[in-house]
Amino acid sequence: MLQELLRDFKKLENKEKAKLLQGFFKTGKGEYAEGDIFLGLIVPEQRKLAKKYSNLSLQDLQSLLNSKIHEHRLTALFILIDQYKKGNATLQQKIYRLYLKNTKNINNWDLIDLSAPNIVGDYLLNHKSEQKILCKLAKSKSLWEKRIAILSTFMFIKYNKFEHTLKIAEILLHDKQDLIHKAVGWMLRELGKRDQKIEEIFLEKYYKEMSRTMLRYAIEKFSKEKREYYMRK
Repeated sequence: MLQELLRDFKKLENKEKAKLLQGFFKTGKGEYAEGDIFLGLIVPEQRKLAKKYSNLSLQDLQSLLNSKIHEHRLTALFILIDQYKKGNATLQQKIYRLYLKNTKNINNWDLIDLSAPNIVGDYLLNHKSEQKILCKLAKSKSLWEKRIAILSTFMFIKYNKFEHTLKIAEILLHDKQDLIHKAVGWMLRELGKRDQKIEEIFLEKYYKEMSRTMLRYAIEKFSKEKREYYMRK
């Protein structure tokens, strides 16, 4: 079945679009996704492939995650999300552990944003004893593990549980990476959409220390007056 999927990837390859994607996802020398290879498939095409090959084994999915080709890894993640949602507790634990074992392969913002809340976030939401992994990931030297940490808290936010988002945001407050500034600001904004008062308590303490990017993302849904107040630092 894996070989059939790889043949389908080949049929859908679009070299012109691949070139555009490699620029958009910063794959050049010295950029954050240096060396990432694209085939030029759009996300809906990958979702269709994931649905068609939804029964791939975890071993085959590991092979896809090991691939240097971006679409192989993203499609594998779509399949893992589907299997996780449909799976029993044992399978969910296996998928969660497989995910954490592959953080070096889940190495671009789209891969993380589409998968971390649905696998890591969901699993930790239901396994309190393992939630300490979020702080460990947030303190990692890996840009991608840090982004996984903050994006995983999106699932907690959806259930009005804000503690972990605020804790990880505090850890990442002075991070140097723009992709982390955007992710933290985004999660603070999502938290604020549910409880602006709690977000503002955090902002009053830290807004003068935040990068402008992080702050702009965090206050995007505020009133004009509130935005102007926080941007005058």
